[in-house]
Amino acid sequence: MSEEESLDPQNWEELRSLGHRMLDDMLDYLSTVREKPAWQALPDDVKTRFTTPLPAEPQDAAAVYEEFVRDVQPYTNGNRHPRFWGWVQGNGTALGVLADMLASGTNPHLAGFNQAPRFVEQQVLSWLTELMGMPAETSGILIGGGTMANITGLVVGRHAKAGFDIREHGLQGDGHPMLTMYGSTETHGWAQKAAELMGLGNRAFRRIAVDQSFRIDLNSLRRAVDEDRRAGHRPFCVIGNAGTVNTGAIDDLAGLAMFCREEHLWFHVDGAFGALARISPSLAPLVDGIEQADSLAFDLHKWMYLPFEIACVLVRDAKAHTDAFTLTPSYLAETSRGVIAGGLPFAERGLELTRSFRALKVWMSIKTHGISAFARLIEQNVSQALYCAELVQAHPDLELLAPVALNIVCFRFAPRESTADELDGINEEILLRVQESGLAVPSSTVIGGKFALRVAITNHRSKRSDFEVFINAVVELGHGVVTERRQHITQTRQ
Repeated sequence: MSEEESLDPQNWEELRSLGHRMLDDMLDYLSTVREKPAWQALPDDVKTRFTTPLPAEPQDAAAVYEEFVRDVQPYTNGNRHPRFWGWVQGNGTALGVLADMLASGTNPHLAGFNQAPRFVEQQVLSWLTELMGMPAETSGILIGGGTMANITGLVVGRHAKAGFDIREHGLQGDGHPMLTMYGSTETHGWAQKAAELMGLGNRAFRRIAVDQSFRIDLNSLRRAVDEDRRAGHRPFCVIGNAGTVNTGAIDDLAGLAMFCREEHLWFHVDGAFGALARISPSLAPLVDGIEQADSLAFDLHKWMYLPFEIACVLVRDAKAHTDAFTLTPSYLAETSRGVIAGGLPFAERGLELTRSFRALKVWMSIKTHGISAFARLIEQNVSQALYCAELVQAHPDLELLAPVALNIVCFRFAPRESTADELDGINEEILLRVQESGLAVPSSTVIGGKFALRVAITNHRSKRSDFEVFINAVVELGHGVVTERRQHITQTRQ
């Protein structure tokens, strides 16, 4: 009989030594990240090394770690860096690294069960409910990211407002009216994915016009709902944005909440990053009305700066939440004592049965730093956005393209001597050169038909001086691009 095997190390001391080295190296990297490029392209030889054959036999763990240090760690998308402002991504924290290690080491299954990690998550959800101003009896669940958190909220709303048993009958005929949902034209792409995934189809998502501040137009919303009802459809949900992805605009959440109550619609708020403005006493009025949501989704790996992945969805009506997902086969039945006493409450609040211990990094971070520290950092980011906008407006060759509602600045390089037709290409080239230089990572969007450089600040490592360096670089690179293009035109004509 062959010897039985395990994946535990044969030499625990060797692994212990390697583990200490890994931890020291990672903390060294994070403590010196400002000195490194914000981003660097993956060399071809490194890409080639990721095409090696499947290993059949063991390799030395220390050698594998060396490959990580050489080929993986230097070539991420850069979101750890103080001048990373691309898209809306947090940076992670040193404590979060350690918490994730502890979560992986304990490795609990978070469907529920009679265990301490379950109560850690329940406490975190209680804290988040309190921070958002929702009732104490609000239900919730921690989930991977904003898309799934938002979709989870809409699934509950669809079940609650469909007018028929959608879990039993689905959308396969039966003469049910078409279900329709509403959000502004600035709503993130998750909403279309939700409409498609829930079987409603993209046409069921009604995009409503926005005003000059990029907020949903309530009169247009009212007309759209009225028209759908007259056509025999069944409106069921309105999505409010607490910080749109393009500009950070915040819809009139209180107005939307009142409208939804009057029209008996589910009110869902996408607060991916903007919801957390509520933890700041000075910024909370910007998201007034968010506490009236039927469901609210937000990410803690954005404006709580935690390592990926950690998001939350809160649902005001706990019964509606569980009614949308509860399913208890005999092999998961609750017992009066033992490991499964208390049941699997988190399995009844979403699609996932197997769930990791995401709550630990939230629990440890709030207890260690205190919620006031996060409030100050969010205020700092908003102040930095306003400062960045001031730098843009103070320079004659730069143009601010949208109001700074929260923490997103959209602008472009627009010297007087350049034509409108040239500016999109010039600014795209500036974007790529800034990224490729390793100086900073902004992203881009289109505002009013104009290509915009987009700075989304959810970065606890950024300083005001970083924005000065960045704006100066944009202007310098912009003039360089303009000069090169003119020289190219002159040479072509010759």
